Amino acid sequence: MTATSPTTPDPRPRAGSRAYRRTVVALVAAAVATFAQLWSVQPILPAIAEGFDTSASQAALTVSVATGGLAGFTLVWSGAADRFGRARVITASLLVATLLGCAAPLAADLWLLLALRALQGAALGGVPAAAVSYLAEEIHPADAPRATGLYIAGNPLGGMGGRLLAGFAADHGGWAWGIAANTLLGLVALAVFVLVLPRGRAPRPATASGRAAGPSLAARLRSALTARGLPALYAQALLLMGAFMTVYNLLGFRLTAEPFGLSQAAASLLFLSYTAGMLGSAVAGSATARFGGYAVLTVSTGLMAVGLAGLFAGVLVGLLAALLVLTFSFFSAHATASAWVGSRASAGRAQAMALYTLAYYLGSSLFGWLGGLVYDAAGWNGAVLFAVGLCAAAALVALRLRRLPAPAPAQEPTKQTPDRCGGSAAATGHGAGARG
Repeated sequence: MTATSPTTPDPRPRAGSRAYRRTVVALVAAAVATFAQLWSVQPILPAIAEGFDTSASQAALTVSVATGGLAGFTLVWSGAADRFGRARVITASLLVATLLGCAAPLAADLWLLLALRALQGAALGGVPAAAVSYLAEEIHPADAPRATGLYIAGNPLGGMGGRLLAGFAADHGGWAWGIAANTLLGLVALAVFVLVLPRGRAPRPATASGRAAGPSLAARLRSALTARGLPALYAQALLLMGAFMTVYNLLGFRLTAEPFGLSQAAASLLFLSYTAGMLGSAVAGSATARFGGYAVLTVSTGLMAVGLAGLFAGVLVGLLAALLVLTFSFFSAHATASAWVGSRASAGRAQAMALYTLAYYLGSSLFGWLGGLVYDAAGWNGAVLFAVGLCAAAALVALRLRRLPAPAPAQEPTKQTPDRCGGSAAATGHGAGARG
């Protein structure tokens, strides 16, 4: 992307403007619709296992096939976004996914539910494939990191809200009600996205987008695969998400079994720990600006291991505290790594973000399922040790990021305006490395 001329003020909306607020609200609504539906089955896996008379690992496939479908179609959606526009792709993605969500509660066999979930996950892939790039293109560079951080904070908001809604609905009417309730939430959030997103594109310099004239798709993809540091960042998504999903896929089984013996609705309340994830996403940017991306990523991974160690607790309060630490540190690491990908990718930002998303959900799909197999064979403690091993592998791979150059500050007009949300412009630009 070519920088705006230093003598030409960038006309894209700044933080505090009406267009900025509407864009952020719309993208957060898209995140809520996506992640509420994607994770709708996770807190009700015990109910699904009971309803279809199957094992924990088989029930966990309803999560894995959806995240696998999302991972497999991110590159397809990113190409479509380049061709048809990112807002159109997000709208189409949510519309198709919501229609499939209407059919899922009617599935009479596990294989049919798995097929519908796989298709729904593939449809939902359009949102993460296009959203960060949309914000990078449509919001002023000095404020795009903040907007991206708010969008990423919408991920755990949707995930937490959807899980809570599913747990309470399933307690009253079974697993089908849990899925149906999240489909309704997705429909409402889709309406918010369509109605609130500014209709016209933000005016910006012709050079700000490389879609009209730039490298071919193959060249952009090659750049996304080979740019220094990017493969190691993709590995962070793969391994850390695998560890995180191993825990959350199996949490319902742990909480409804002894020594806790909670109901489905009561167990779902522990998904309130996702509020810590929203905080982790929000603070990652300022922490990276102060300490650097590698330091924040390393500390976050270490804190994930600490949180995992606390999950051996047989006391509910101790388990909740460990979940808070785990969730905060995971989303801090995710926000840091995903934004670092956005700052490192120059010729193929959309493709790099798509590859990061692919790795992220491949980790959820593959390791979440393998974690279920470990649970069937070795129980909760074995699954937690499996997750600790994934964190250790991520920390080893992250050693390749130690000397990765810090993101360059965003270009500002000559007459620099104050940062609308506090802090210097230099810090804001550096914060791009934290949130995209």
